[in-house]
Amino acid sequence: MTRDVVEKIPFEEALDRTGYGPYNYFQTATTGLAIVAYALVGFSGTMVVPTSACELGTTPAQQGILAAIPFIGYILGGVVWGYLGDTRGRRRMLLVSLSLAIFFNTLVSLSINWIMMLVLQFLTTIVSTGQYTLAVTLLSESAPMAKRNLVMLLVASTYILSTAAMSGIAIPIIPLKFSYSIPFLGIFWNSWRTLVLVYSAPCVLCLLCVLCLHESPKFLLLKGEEEKAMKILRSIHRINHRNSEEKFQVTGVLPEQNNTTKLEKSRMDIILPLIKTPLLKYTIGLTVLSLCNQISPFIIWFPKIANQFVNIIQNGDGSNQNLCGIIENKDTVLSNIDAAPCSLNVPSLLITIGLSFLTSAGNLILCLVVNYTGRRNLVIFLTLALGVCGVATNLVHNAYGSGVLFLIFCFGLVINGLYLAMAVAFFPTSVRATAVAFVGTLGGVAKFAGTQILNLLLQNHCEAGFYIFGSLFAFSAIVALFLPDDRMVVKAAPRKKSFDCEKTP
Repeated sequence: MTRDVVEKIPFEEALDRTGYGPYNYFQTATTGLAIVAYALVGFSGTMVVPTSACELGTTPAQQGILAAIPFIGYILGGVVWGYLGDTRGRRRMLLVSLSLAIFFNTLVSLSINWIMMLVLQFLTTIVSTGQYTLAVTLLSESAPMAKRNLVMLLVASTYILSTAAMSGIAIPIIPLKFSYSIPFLGIFWNSWRTLVLVYSAPCVLCLLCVLCLHESPKFLLLKGEEEKAMKILRSIHRINHRNSEEKFQVTGVLPEQNNTTKLEKSRMDIILPLIKTPLLKYTIGLTVLSLCNQISPFIIWFPKIANQFVNIIQNGDGSNQNLCGIIENKDTVLSNIDAAPCSLNVPSLLITIGLSFLTSAGNLILCLVVNYTGRRNLVIFLTLALGVCGVATNLVHNAYGSGVLFLIFCFGLVINGLYLAMAVAFFPTSVRATAVAFVGTLGGVAKFAGTQILNLLLQNHCEAGFYIFGSLFAFSAIVALFLPDDRMVVKAAPRKKSFDCEKTP
């Protein structure tokens, strides 16, 4: 058929005909902003927990709970928002998630003790989890197939950059010395409370941007609202071809095989396909990969580790030590009168920013090669190589050499984007948002436990922490070998007739 013939065609072909232009650029940027906003309100504890320790009087154990509680919020919120997205719409629920995140994060800034902060941070993470899963799902279902891998990895880069944003915002705010009494709450408004409030700003901006986006046309088609889906496709085409006379010559979209059932179904109707063949193998594989992905606990504690590293190096006491020797050298840090116990020094925040930019740059390089290598194959290579670096971190008794190996190990954060892209490729539209959330839920359980375990190990058995977590990450390469090459899944899609992930682009 020629492109000037009015016709009824499959959804993916119709989406391809809308082109890739300004609408997609704006949506990709909005998705990236949503992910950064989620990280800032959901995981602000990375910066806030150590800087609020003096006022709230938190112990190391309490700080560990505060730092890890976002993972529990992600666990409980992930499946709920996935289900709501699959039944009520991606865009609508994304707006609800953003609004609630702004409200609860504002309350976090008014915490009067660590218990109140714990509860409010927990609620903030639950409501903000939808920003990640729903924004990514909305993007994946609105981008042409040829650009899908690229945009998924691009938005993954923004998640990595969120750590840089977190540190960059903290640098000018944390050192501020102001303190204003709020008598009726019995607290003082100071720099760390201001930082928490400022972290809500991206949510506000993202909310305004999402109001300018359309609902997922694929969601509407699956729901049986073909006319609404066609209206959105025409609008996207018009925006992408605003300087062209080309018309969107499509009269309708063919229903997808076995996907014509409306989405008003029970929770179990959506979850059950994930634990039955043929999707079960993908659910198990991606879940195990998520369980083995224990880079996040190191990222949570990275500012504190970097702070310790800088203090030791500045004192000239640790050049011949490995990283664990530096971490365990508490006496040297305490003897430094310039080291404030409830603050992070600027060099450590700059190191955190540097790690974020380097990791994001590496992720962009992956964007250039992923279509040639495949996501699964990249996972095999990266998890094995980076896991070995994690194990080797404390085999090098030189502060700088050990530190470099640790930074390379932390590069494993890019794996999150690859796992997400694999989930999008493997699971069909009707369960995709739930699948992404479900796989991440069990991974969140492991990350919560991992954050607590790592906190304990760093204080008592530091080297064991690197050996265990590094080996676990390297083991992911073996698990990934049992998953199919995602490039073959995409190629096989047009030939599949059964309800399985092979149909999904």
